[in-house]
Amino acid sequence: MAPPILKLDDIFLSFGGAPLLAGAGLQIEPGDKICLVGRNGSGKSTLLKIAAGLVEAQSGEVFRHPSSTVRYLEQAPDFAGFNTVQAYAEAGLGPGDDPYRVTYLLSHLGLSGDEDPRMLSGGESRRAALARVMAPEPDILLLDEPTNHLDLPTIEWLEGELQKTRSALVLISHDRRFLEKVSTATVWLDRGTSRRLDRGFAHFEAWRDQVLEAEELEQHKLGKSIEREEHWLRYGVTARRKRNMRRLGELQTMRSNYRGHKGPQGTVQATVSDAQESGRLVIEADKITKSFGERAIVTPFSIRVHRGDCIGLVGPNGAGKTTLLKMLTGQLSPDSGIVKLGTNLEIATLDQKREDLDLEDTLANYLTDGRGENLLVNGEQRHVTGYMKEFLFQPEQARTPIRSLSGGERARLMLARILSRSTNLLILDEPTNDLDIETLDLLQEIVAGFPGTVILVSHDRDFLDRTVTSTIAPAVPDVPDGRWIEYAGGYSDMLVQRKGALEERKRAEKAAEKPKTQQATASGSAKVKLSFKQKFALENLPKEMAKAEAEIAKREQVMADPNLFTRDPAAFNRLAGEMEKLRASLTDMEEEWLELEMLREELEG
Repeated sequence: MAPPILKLDDIFLSFGGAPLLAGAGLQIEPGDKICLVGRNGSGKSTLLKIAAGLVEAQSGEVFRHPSSTVRYLEQAPDFAGFNTVQAYAEAGLGPGDDPYRVTYLLSHLGLSGDEDPRMLSGGESRRAALARVMAPEPDILLLDEPTNHLDLPTIEWLEGELQKTRSALVLISHDRRFLEKVSTATVWLDRGTSRRLDRGFAHFEAWRDQVLEAEELEQHKLGKSIEREEHWLRYGVTARRKRNMRRLGELQTMRSNYRGHKGPQGTVQATVSDAQESGRLVIEADKITKSFGERAIVTPFSIRVHRGDCIGLVGPNGAGKTTLLKMLTGQLSPDSGIVKLGTNLEIATLDQKREDLDLEDTLANYLTDGRGENLLVNGEQRHVTGYMKEFLFQPEQARTPIRSLSGGERARLMLARILSRSTNLLILDEPTNDLDIETLDLLQEIVAGFPGTVILVSHDRDFLDRTVTSTIAPAVPDVPDGRWIEYAGGYSDMLVQRKGALEERKRAEKAAEKPKTQQATASGSAKVKLSFKQKFALENLPKEMAKAEAEIAKREQVMADPNLFTRDPAAFNRLAGEMEKLRASLTDMEEEWLELEMLREELEG
């Protein structure tokens, strides 16, 4: 094992009240690709800043190898003294670094380098900062939410760059699929301390649940031990008490540990307020168009949105997703075509820019609209502090200004307000930004189980796959030309269908190149059909998929034992590895079967 190039040990930091970090640690070795996970407010960003040398811990040890270079992705870059983005990014280079790396990174991040830093949007500022820290290829790269404000093509490009980089990485991100593809180790920051799993994020949630179950069992055992000791003290022989003062001291220690145990932070508990059912047809758009100057944003596009649909909009930044969304919901008129909204619509919107927030307002005032201490949820009067608790806000935060909240807490607050209102049409524009994994899980459950209709814009592939029933995407992914297509299913389904359409177009183009006589002979001699190998796969893949699902279920049953990880970690890790391979194999088989089934339907007319 290589010696660490950066090590934080027994880090303590408090800003008054309960400590934010109490015994946390982080060890980085050459080649590490670590994802740092934890709830909003658990101290992830603070620990990363301590690693970067930007924040000083109150106690603990910090070691950085003298020759190692460290770069930290800033949340708010300082552009003072730089006239162009190119100059800002090149300032991060060291002696001997290749200046071409800056040009290469900026172009892939959607920037030319000639932009005036003072005129950049928040998203463009983050992209410039990302180019600056990646260009030198440092020994250690610390990235806090690197995918924020990036579109899907850029996120997928960034995944490839980070997978092949020589830099050791520590990543904070809410994007599950990004973490699964890039990370090879996981550090979990929880209640001020850290635990490490030498496997990527794909294995984190099962491991976390095992750890929490084992912790709960240990607390239960400790409670029983205290009961036994107290019984002995009450009914033991009085004359022997002096000789057992040590045992009495141990009991007091156990009591202190039991009372002082701080369990894991709860999960958000919420449901959407009931609303009057909308009409069956929610939105009907007929041949709508929109252009800005000579640039076509939407060419004739038609769609019918029915009650219960969940529709996702994806595409590169600037393709026109928000414009199309505003036209579909009646906020923006099309240049031509008609949009009809259904009856009884009650719309709630979560805007990606969080423009609905007055930063000087208090949490309680925001949730109640300034109407006192209570709000109406599902027809029931609720006190605001009780409702706040369901979203993991403490009662003492009721009178604090919104500006004191982190980005994730602000998103959670907006979610709390939306869910308290009666609605039957949810409009979500980048709803996953800044949410921690647990709150993201809740949002997925709400969207998937929502009885009304949902239209959302997102760059989170995992979220799209888990929630939407259809996906609207540009017809041309790389250079959007205003044409949009609706695909059945989530993001992964869209990719499979787009791939099938591309292959079919190539086949048609190839056929068109043949001499007409050859085409006539081919069409007259035989009808195109599935090969024997394709037929065999189409018939047998469902059986193989069922076998894989059964094997996964067997291993899940074994891993459900809460004592397995503590009793036999090697067996737990072996089973987790087998499940990963089985799930990957199952995904491949499902995609192959879907492609063959689509081809069969196409050939049969």
